[in-house]
Amino acid sequence: MQEQRSVKVVAQNKKARHDYFVEESFEAGLALRGTEVKSMRQGRVNLKESYAYTSDNEIFVRGMHISPYEQGNIFNADPLRPKKLLMHKREIRKLASSVSRQGYSLIPLQVYLKDGRMKLELGLCKGKKNYDKRGDIAERDIQRNIHRALRNQDKNID
Repeated sequence: MQEQRSVKVVAQNKKARHDYFVEESFEAGLALRGTEVKSMRQGRVNLKESYAYTSDNEIFVRGMHISPYEQGNIFNADPLRPKKLLMHKREIRKLASSVSRQGYSLIPLQVYLKDGRMKLELGLCKGKKNYDKRGDIAERDIQRNIHRALRNQDKNID
């Protein structure tokens, strides 16, 4: 009998999918302190302005804001300190070489709790131009109108 893996999404970076094309996504562990984990379990994390970078064969996330734990004490960590990501060395090398190419960035897409451990979904992204964003907005509006029309049609049948 197989075990079911429980995954609970803590925070998402919706703006990332609007501003970037996500070419590939990777799962990374987070090196956190105890009060940071407790705060993240409460959903008190913000990914909006965050990005990842490589340094000396290590990956760090900068700009990820984890609010201080309310029941914490003097050991609460700085909310904006760079957090180290835990990945295999070959994945880090692959990401570092991809980022060195022009136009690619490492953007955190979501943070989730998987089997009691905090994980971060990291996307290898390429920036969108304004006309790409307009196309996505138009596509979303078309889908919304289709769903609205189908819903109204279902109501008329009843």
